[in-house]
Amino acid sequence: MNVIAHYDTDTATLTYIVYDPSTKDAVVIDPVLNYDAASSTYDLRAVNRVVDDITHHQLTVHYILETHAHADHLTGSQFLKPRIGNPPVAIGANIRLVQSTFKTIFNFKDFNENGVQFDALLADNAIVRAGSLSIQVLFTPGHTPACASYYINETAVFTGDALFMHDYGTGRCDFPGGSSKDLYHSVTNRLYTLPDSTRVYVGHDYRPNGRDVAYESTIGLEKERNPQLSMHTTEADFVSFRDGRDASLTAPHLLLQSLQVNIDAGHLPPPEDNNGRYLKVPIRPKKNR
Repeated sequence: MNVIAHYDTDTATLTYIVYDPSTKDAVVIDPVLNYDAASSTYDLRAVNRVVDDITHHQLTVHYILETHAHADHLTGSQFLKPRIGNPPVAIGANIRLVQSTFKTIFNFKDFNENGVQFDALLADNAIVRAGSLSIQVLFTPGHTPACASYYINETAVFTGDALFMHDYGTGRCDFPGGSSKDLYHSVTNRLYTLPDSTRVYVGHDYRPNGRDVAYESTIGLEKERNPQLSMHTTEADFVSFRDGRDASLTAPHLLLQSLQVNIDAGHLPPPEDNNGRYLKVPIRPKKNR
């Protein structure tokens, strides 16, 4: 099983192409749509790179997998899908919890919160076949209530924002429905029970101390070295640390734009009578922390 990683420097996001070099069966995990907030324009640089690799290696993509509804970038799934054979866009079934929350926040009166926008909703522990690839769906809530990790061919796990590199830590837990306690148990009771040799592919890399981009670790390294949540960290210590750190963080730059597109499976808002598309941005008094 081979893995191609693409790093989006604007959002520190990793997109993965996972494939069997013998059969050419593949999946894409967490594609990015490049979006500039200042001009509210998008382009397909990241999508094009993925398409180029799929074409070069002559891959058959069976799924586009989302680890969760991202809050820091717009997914490129709907732009990628028709260019690589229209594979289904799939996400963990608990996306419906996130849809329900943000339907209220954005006052989307007619928004359907049953997950129908996605081609497939995946159940916890489900085994998804992508040709010769076998993918176990592991629900790993905490960063959001709907996060899922993908354990592929029992050799590698793609953790999204649940677990980052072993020199960095974990995802934040202060978004609506997030829970540091849930994340602790997702990591310790699910991810850390995988074999130590399991390769870990992370959803973001924030390059601590300015080091080069890194995206591959192992469960064994994470358990021993992760500075925020190792196998030696207690639940109380992690919850105290994570909640305290999250209280000091600012909102992701593309939070409002990303979520309203990503809960809709990457579909942009429909054009209005002037052929323009419009995102909603709520405005409210600032809370004092």
